[in-house]
Amino acid sequence: MATESIIFYMFVIFTGAALLATVGLYARQSLLVIYMISGVLVGPSVLGLVNDDVVIKQIAHIGIIFLLFLIGINLPPQKLFLMLCKTSVIAGISSVLFLLLGILCGFAFGYTLAESVIIGVALMFSSTIIGLKLLPTTVLHHQHTGEIIISILLLQDFIAILILMLLPVQWQNGMPWLEMVQLALSLLGLITFAYLFERLILIKLIRRFNRLHEYIFLMAIGWCLGMAELSSMLGLSAEVGAFIAGVALATSPIALFISDNLRPLRDFFLVIFFFALGAGFDLSILGGVLLPSLVIAVLAMSLKPYIFKLLLVRFREPADVSLEVGVRLGQVSEFSLFIAVLALELELIGELVSSVIQLSTMLTFIFSSYFIVKHYPSPIAISDKLRRD
Repeated sequence: MATESIIFYMFVIFTGAALLATVGLYARQSLLVIYMISGVLVGPSVLGLVNDDVVIKQIAHIGIIFLLFLIGINLPPQKLFLMLCKTSVIAGISSVLFLLLGILCGFAFGYTLAESVIIGVALMFSSTIIGLKLLPTTVLHHQHTGEIIISILLLQDFIAILILMLLPVQWQNGMPWLEMVQLALSLLGLITFAYLFERLILIKLIRRFNRLHEYIFLMAIGWCLGMAELSSMLGLSAEVGAFIAGVALATSPIALFISDNLRPLRDFFLVIFFFALGAGFDLSILGGVLLPSLVIAVLAMSLKPYIFKLLLVRFREPADVSLEVGVRLGQVSEFSLFIAVLALELELIGELVSSVIQLSTMLTFIFSSYFIVKHYPSPIAISDKLRRD
């Protein structure tokens, strides 16, 4: 793509989003919804100003990498282990229930077993982006509600990343033990490398030049993207590498500074991510996928909050906290989009089912984020009373 095209795309994305956001905020709409609608309007299905969705999605993917890096950098290994132990049963049971729900929905609409299973897998996860972006910083880092949400999302992300790693594996000849062992060894090697490099080299350089904030900023970006690329080279996903890179730095005294300074960069790419969701959707097939997508979206948004609430109350969490956690996790995940696209590329599902998963995910993003900003504290709440940074 020519440089002029990239500049034009950036102009269309951010100028269009800014103009639409101005109108949307007067109408009391969520910014996340506005970004997606902006993508639909200027994407190939409507105005066609942005028609190379592959490039946009590649740029948007960087936002996910930075998001997982920042999640990791706020979770020291000791705290991470304790949190995962506390919510592993809840995340496990809920994932199985959502998987069965998706399979039943697939069968109800006449899809094949493989397609129904992929729909079920897509419903297993909640959105890390919405869950964290709509959570005030004070809740995210200093309150019990934030700890529960983060730990459940992390376990779901681990499962999602594992599925993304295993989907391309050739299953025709039974259990591909060799490939699975190779993935496990790659993951162990990546963790070992991250730990040793951080202890022996990275932390010493940071301490030596910690007064030069520009250098720290540059090192953090290089470390994040370097680990993401190394992870991809080892056959894992870039998200895995970014998260491990963040956890490796979490015990450093400079971790909070890095987290604060990378947040605007993360938000820049996340605007593109939500824009890409809208731009990548083909409105011409809307008639064939609208009904199943609506049913799946409504079931997900209706049942997820109460399933999480029942499970959390069962583990002696307060009812109001449990319901808030359930509502904040009451949507489908961006990982579901990755799974739908990858399953389509591997010919495990057809284009129709892939579009059903994508549209249902977008619908849950829109209505779930709108409901959250209307009823719970968030950094982008419409009401001044609920707005919390």
